[in-house]
Amino acid sequence: MKQYAVVLLLAAAVMCSCHGKQGTGSNDSDTIELAQCPTFCEDSAMQSINTQCAFGPRVTGTEAHRLCGDYIVETFQRYGCTVTEQTAELTAYNGQKLPGRNIIASVNPDNMDRILICAHWDCRPWADNDPDEKNHKTPILAANDAASGVAVMLELARQIQSLQLNFGVDFICFDAEDWGTPQWDEENYPDSHDSWCLGSTYWATNPHKENYEARYGILLDMVGGRGSKFAQESYSLYYAPTVVQMLWHLASQIGYGAFFLMEEGGGVVDDHVPVNQIANIPCIDIIPHFENGPSSFGPTWHTVADTPENIDPAVLKAVGQSVLQLIYNDNLK
Repeated sequence: MKQYAVVLLLAAAVMCSCHGKQGTGSNDSDTIELAQCPTFCEDSAMQSINTQCAFGPRVTGTEAHRLCGDYIVETFQRYGCTVTEQTAELTAYNGQKLPGRNIIASVNPDNMDRILICAHWDCRPWADNDPDEKNHKTPILAANDAASGVAVMLELARQIQSLQLNFGVDFICFDAEDWGTPQWDEENYPDSHDSWCLGSTYWATNPHKENYEARYGILLDMVGGRGSKFAQESYSLYYAPTVVQMLWHLASQIGYGAFFLMEEGGGVVDDHVPVNQIANIPCIDIIPHFENGPSSFGPTWHTVADTPENIDPAVLKAVGQSVLQLIYNDNLK
């Protein structure tokens, strides 16, 4: 994941005509009618991050990975979701075979009108961006770069279980997103640029339901790091401009404009790319954009410092409340 790419943007009207109904509508005004919405509990999300991290690094194929996957499945089921597991043999950048496990938790599984919320749940096997070279082959704990997105989805599922939804929601935990070529091995594998996002690429090519469709999708990636702000990612603007517009305006209107910046960030190779390009579902990426520092994704990205101590519950709250408001607003229609 997380390689910046140059993206040429089309006009919003063109994209809407290409992808059809996206479900959020188009609204250029600063004021949107707000549905009554419960309060997203950042403490609950934080507890989930701690629980995931307590298993250790959830690197695809490890015992910690298996145990955490079971926890995710059981928690979604406890919140009333119908869970489908998708297993597949995936191939890493170096030819290593990985036992991939995508987890799909569905609300109103029989409703054909659906939206998709997703995140990856695996850990980077190597802290290859750590400032200390001795850590470059150490797996990361991935409190932000995996656990935060899953934690927000679990809390969203908990919150909406009592809502009479007019549509269905699929929460998808993609596996093996973070198996991209490590920096210390790039010279040996110079052509392995498509080595990221293995689980989402598999799902987009082989959806869990035949002829699966969703009006739009939202990817949550690194949504809890301290100091995080979220610019409008370029692929998101290209494929799903009306979803970006609605979410960012809702976030601003409910008090989180300091987190959701009304400016364009770079294009990021992330799980939303195969969802857009292969599954043809307009999908946006909520991902941090740091102007300064060792990484555009924040100081803990792919380092051993990606731990719960560096998660800010206020960031979890800003993202979770904004997405929850979008779901409740969609339910007004």
